[in-house]
Amino acid sequence: QVQLVESGGGLVQAGGSLRRSCAASGRTFSTYVMGWYRQAPGKEREFGASISGSGGFANSADSVKGRFTISRDNIKNMAYLQMNSLKPEDTAVYYCVARRDEYTYWGQGTQVTVSS
Repeated sequence: QVQLVESGGGLVQAGGSLRRSCAASGRTFSTYVMGWYRQAPGKEREFGASISGSGGFANSADSVKGRFTISRDNIKNMAYLQMNSLKPEDTAVYYCVARRDEYTYWGQGTQVTVSS
C-alpha cells in the first residue's frame, strides 16, 4: 500500500505560481505512475497530469498544457506539480494519485485558490 501526503496548496493571485508536492511511502515508488487530478466546486474530478514511473513520459490535460509541469524524484519518493500562469478557473481541490496495475491510491487533497 502507498500513502500519499500532499503539500503546497494555498491562495495565489492570477498569473502567479505554486508548486505542489506529494510525498509517497514505500520502497516501490518508481513502479507507480503518478498523477494529479483536481475538483472544482460543483464539478466532477478531472485529470490534470501524469508521469511514468521512470519519469520519461509525461502527459497533461489541454486545460493546463503549457502552464503546469509534472515531475518526480524517485530517490526522494516525491512527485511535484509546478503550476504557472494560474487562472481563477484553476481554483479547485488538487489530488495526488499513484497507480499501478489495478491499484490506485489518492492523497488527501489540498485547496488551491486563484484570485482575480
